Amino acid sequence: MSNNLVLVLNCGSSSLKFAIMDAATGEDHISGLAECFGLEDSRIKWKANGQKSEAALGAFTAHREAVEFIVDKILAAHPELASKLQAVGHRIVHGGEKYTQSVVIDESVLAGIEESAIFAPLHNPAHLIGIRAAMASFPELPQVAVFDTAFHQSMPEKAYIYALPYKLYREHGIRRYGAHGTSHLFVSREAAKALNKDLNDTNVITCHLGNGASVTAVKGGKSVDTSMGLTPLEGLVMGTRCGDMDPSIVYHLIHQLGYTADEVNNLMNKQSGLLGISELTNDCRGIEEGYAEGHKGATLALDIFCYRLAKYVASYTVALGRLDAVIFTGGIGENSDLIREKVLNLLEIFKFEVDAERNAAARFGNGGVITKDGSPVAMVIPTNEEWVIAEDSIRLISK
Repeated sequence: MSNNLVLVLNCGSSSLKFAIMDAATGEDHISGLAECFGLEDSRIKWKANGQKSEAALGAFTAHREAVEFIVDKILAAHPELASKLQAVGHRIVHGGEKYTQSVVIDESVLAGIEESAIFAPLHNPAHLIGIRAAMASFPELPQVAVFDTAFHQSMPEKAYIYALPYKLYREHGIRRYGAHGTSHLFVSREAAKALNKDLNDTNVITCHLGNGASVTAVKGGKSVDTSMGLTPLEGLVMGTRCGDMDPSIVYHLIHQLGYTADEVNNLMNKQSGLLGISELTNDCRGIEEGYAEGHKGATLALDIFCYRLAKYVASYTVALGRLDAVIFTGGIGENSDLIREKVLNLLEIFKFEVDAERNAAARFGNGGVITKDGSPVAMVIPTNEEWVIAEDSIRLISK
């Protein structure tokens, strides 16, 4: 068995996604999800060597207890894997400007993650809990932090500075940071291979579309612009997030309609997007079902989602100069042939020609080019953020 095995942990605010990944091949020997922490129906589901299992965790379960379950129950049943682990890799949403690449975790890194929590208050504190739980359970293994924001640290100043007083950036770090960096990195790298081009000479626009969604212009393998901002609220229409809007709406909601600041924050992050427009659901599958049935709200939500995405794709050609391909990834990007077709048809100026058969085939884990031969290229590439985390973990501990 490979000596490149990494336990990858991705701690959300009330969940923990995990995998034991071979950094050399991308094979996951074990993968799973613990969710609904703090609720009666808190559960953990996992797949080991193709076999699925699940168990109840209990209402008082949180990240530490979930890690302990993974160690005491799941890994204990697979000692051949546990004995080969080389590192624990952690997905960290926000690293601020301090972290331009992945790092081995020490106390100074923990402090840096905590400092950046002001920009990701739901995520970074959960990451810290997960890291400390993993340190307690695996004291002999190096722990590695892989930052969502790191890939975007290559953006030029003209792309990340807001048109606010410059001292807000200088003194408080208010700027565009972006997110989904590991996904944009992975699919842009895979796109270069698929296009048979050197990564340093590959210009692509990557669309990571899920309940959270972002677009990135990747020039020569480096992020040069991205749609998410100081936080993951800016940019595209998302499942429950509004994306771009007139900032004065916040002032209007508070001073004219009587909202509190917390209520506005909740409205923009949890009540808007596909859910808010459709008044139906935040799940894109439900939106597509409503669209097919002629539901007015679902139709409007789908149209706005596709229109906003197409506008971003078109605008990011400014940052690239030359466009080699548009990439779709993430849960929606990988599975919604309808959205991909609508977006590419909106980009009429670029003369994309969707191949209906290829587009329909590129779903449910299958990728590939979805445009006709001779057309500008659009393709689907299933993302694998866990593989990036595993690769970086092995690379860092092997130095």
